[in-house]
Amino acid sequence: MFRDSATSHPAAFALNRRGFVTNSAGTLGTLALTHLLGAEANAAQRNGAKSNPHAAKMPHHIPNATSVICLTQNGGPSQMDLFDPKPALAKHHGQPYPGGELEAFFTKEMGNVLASPFRFHRRGDSGMELSELVPHLGGVANELTLVRSMVTDSVDHELAINVMNTGKILDGRPAWGTWVIYGLGTERDNLPAYVVLTDPGGLPVSGPLNWSPGFLPAAYQGTPFRAKDPPVLDLAQPKEVPDAARINQLRLLKQLNAAHFDRYPHNLDLAARIQNFELAAQMQTSVPEAVDFASETTETHELYGLDKPETADYGRRCLLARRLIERGVRFVQIFLNLQPWDTHIDNAGQLRKICGKTDKPSVGLLIDLKRRGLLDSTIVLWTGEFGRLPISQGKDGRDHNRHGFSLWIAGGGYKHGYVHGRTDDFGYRAVENVVRVCDHHATLMHALGLDHRRLTYPHAGRNEGLTDVDVNNAKVIHELLG
Repeated sequence: MFRDSATSHPAAFALNRRGFVTNSAGTLGTLALTHLLGAEANAAQRNGAKSNPHAAKMPHHIPNATSVICLTQNGGPSQMDLFDPKPALAKHHGQPYPGGELEAFFTKEMGNVLASPFRFHRRGDSGMELSELVPHLGGVANELTLVRSMVTDSVDHELAINVMNTGKILDGRPAWGTWVIYGLGTERDNLPAYVVLTDPGGLPVSGPLNWSPGFLPAAYQGTPFRAKDPPVLDLAQPKEVPDAARINQLRLLKQLNAAHFDRYPHNLDLAARIQNFELAAQMQTSVPEAVDFASETTETHELYGLDKPETADYGRRCLLARRLIERGVRFVQIFLNLQPWDTHIDNAGQLRKICGKTDKPSVGLLIDLKRRGLLDSTIVLWTGEFGRLPISQGKDGRDHNRHGFSLWIAGGGYKHGYVHGRTDDFGYRAVENVVRVCDHHATLMHALGLDHRRLTYPHAGRNEGLTDVDVNNAKVIHELLG
């Protein structure tokens, strides 16, 4: 909000640009009036900016998909309890692990073999085996590509989340959503290209680093939304500010921005700020409509579990993801609070709870996308950062495992009813058709029409990309694609 001192004292406008912005530009929603009056239309071009960083770009090849919804399951879901049945665990339950040395995060709490207490059932035409914990997912098995042979580089949550989300264990790298927007842009100018739907209970581990642009231009970072009112904080225009005063303030801000940009035409942060001002103005009218579920039928509310307290929160975010994709948003990422899949204690009980929260809404999203004709062009990815061990931690928990875990993908040109890869008899290590995270990223980018070897950005004296192809020799896993 503009401060009273900045609008009532004549000397306030004698401040330099930094001081003016500090005192006067606290609320994005104040720019909506300028949009309505047309004062900010094409502001970036008038101010000397070369182009709109979000403008749609040509893919490298014909894409299978044009958008992404990433259902991030932070914490490390247990593959042998959900997607990868292992009879050997039951055979050796309670006995010392017979498969050799294991890598654990909490080495002093390593126990004996821990069998899964959950039954698995063959689902879909392929007979894909899925746990009783995900009954709704079993109903759409024909839509899934299930990868059982994922491996990653770390058993630490923060570092493994970095790998899955940015391609490397280091902090400060661009999230893969930012690479998608950098490579493809967006078809819409009234909603962000990359939207992040956070949990009402709080942020995931590492917080906003999960949707950071890293060394890419700031314009490509994710924009956090909430599935409640207000969806975007500080977007609404303050009612107590007179229109005439607002017009004058914004005109002056525009002049100062233009003069400053003329002096620093290569300042990417400044160009992004100007673009964000325009987007904020557009969003004041587009966001309320996008998050208004009043037009959705009762059947749709029930499909996402909005009628049940245990599924309502996650269901709202899944429904909002569909509405955003339907309106042209390129990339939507849904996070959970902290790391609910981190089942160091009471593995079975915690899995029942989190599956009860997420299974129905996730599948409701797939069903809704398909019946609206959106699933073929939308990649839906369900993934954690790693898996769990085949032995107990303490009495009834499971520790971290980076050597083998599972994820599933639907839509966007991926195969239907397909299981890829295999872990050993105890579910510890991927042993067949192993998929590294960099290969997974390369395949996702390929489905979106992007060549991961060509999608790079100059940084630290070299061209860097999501897969860091010079180091990893990442490859597209064509067997995953239809």
